[in-house]
Amino acid sequence: MSVSRRPVVGLIVCSLCIVTPTRAQLIQVKTLPLAQGNQFQIFPSANVGMGSISIALADSMLDPFVNPATGARVAASRIFVTPTAYLVTQGTGGGRSLPLALLARHADWYGGLALAVQQVDPSRPPQFDGVAVPDLPSAPGGFGPGGFGPGQFVQPDNEAHGNQFAFGMLGRSWASQHLSLGASVLWSGLHAVDGVDLLYANSRRVEQSGDAVDLRIGALKQWPRDSGGAGRSLEMLLLHNRFAATHDVTYVDAFWNPVTQQFDQQDRIEDNHERTNTWGFQLNYQVPLSAPGWRIGWRATANRASHPKIPSYELANVPAIPRDPGYTNAFNLGMGMSKVAGSGRFGFDVVYEPISSYTWADAAVPTPTAAGDTIAPGGKTIENRFRFSNAWFRIGVEDAVVQGKPAKFQLGLILHPIQYHLDQRDNVQLSSRRVAATWWEWTPTWGLSYRQPGFELRYQGRATKGAGRPQSQVVFGFEQLDAAGSAILAAPNGPLSMRDVSTVTHQISISLPLR
Repeated sequence: MSVSRRPVVGLIVCSLCIVTPTRAQLIQVKTLPLAQGNQFQIFPSANVGMGSISIALADSMLDPFVNPATGARVAASRIFVTPTAYLVTQGTGGGRSLPLALLARHADWYGGLALAVQQVDPSRPPQFDGVAVPDLPSAPGGFGPGGFGPGQFVQPDNEAHGNQFAFGMLGRSWASQHLSLGASVLWSGLHAVDGVDLLYANSRRVEQSGDAVDLRIGALKQWPRDSGGAGRSLEMLLLHNRFAATHDVTYVDAFWNPVTQQFDQQDRIEDNHERTNTWGFQLNYQVPLSAPGWRIGWRATANRASHPKIPSYELANVPAIPRDPGYTNAFNLGMGMSKVAGSGRFGFDVVYEPISSYTWADAAVPTPTAAGDTIAPGGKTIENRFRFSNAWFRIGVEDAVVQGKPAKFQLGLILHPIQYHLDQRDNVQLSSRRVAATWWEWTPTWGLSYRQPGFELRYQGRATKGAGRPQSQVVFGFEQLDAAGSAILAAPNGPLSMRDVSTVTHQISISLPLR
């Protein structure tokens, strides 16, 4: 796939908490158009089929899981079952989730619980002209004058792995002051994050383990309207997210063994660690307009993330560049409008998302430079400065299939242009370079719902296009056994090869009142 007129750098900034089942409060950062499944869409939502609009239109099902203070809007206790499945086309991945959630209210107090289990299939390179990339043979022989030595190759992991999620929320409202406060915690136990195993070129197996903790405190202030109906509202949210993961990456190295006078092979395991700690703050303000049913809203979000540890990802034509640690400042500023009339709802969001990220590599030992100086241990050998200028546009509509009947349909569209510039400084070679990349991701959405006094049934779908999966082939590096040394720092030596795929998600939500 074509990303820009220039090669895409393989320096992948750690996503700002890639584990984010909710929207917008944690701003994702990525420097390549990698298609990832919507595996963290585990909570029920009323607006996914409408393009996930949210700035000026409340989502009665999802909002309490995003900002715990909005649980005050829950009028009655309900239980939700929300089975969700996604697939990445061309046989490159997929997953299934089974969440169970409860929202309850008693007098001025409200709360929520949710549990989810998930299976994620291994991520694979795209098939090429209908032919999948084959596995290496497990039997030795047929290479070099003496063939391969004894032993077998480590085979890829073709089994699905499971993740677990647990959520809890508690809050209280003061009706006389039109104020509510709430707090929530989300724990995620992770053994499979979609797409990660494709980020280590030529590896045979990637074993993932990790967890994430997301803590939130929210406040909601609502002003009644003299003419009746919903008045002004102000939502505030403070969050702290801690994400930690370990990737045990297995490679198979072939080498010429001078003792046995034949090619031999051995496993090599590299441990890659990822750590990201994020603080975030968000304000959302809505105002009703004089025209009946219309509202306008504004949103401001700020994230400050530190990256104590960033994995050394590798892609084809992009040798690994060490970078560790770093930090990221991410913001979004948005405006939205909505209209509710009878059974119909309409809305749109426009969001601008500027991001800056600074990462570097530390010298482990005294390192000489091209000018004859020496960088002391702990000094910076490589400095990377990213500047992003991203945007979001969401639009959606909902209306009755037949006027006066309980069935409704939803249609929506999400556009997400991504643009960044990288200024990279090599303090060892005393060189610098600039890289730019641009691409668009777009997502049509759709949905159907049917509501009766005793239950509500929803189906919602989405298909994200404009991203891809890296095409990779297993390549052996040969070296003399006594010549093996440390990794060599190298810049990208060719364009990143990506093949277009789509990520399709289906979610069914069943809501039952607790009486």
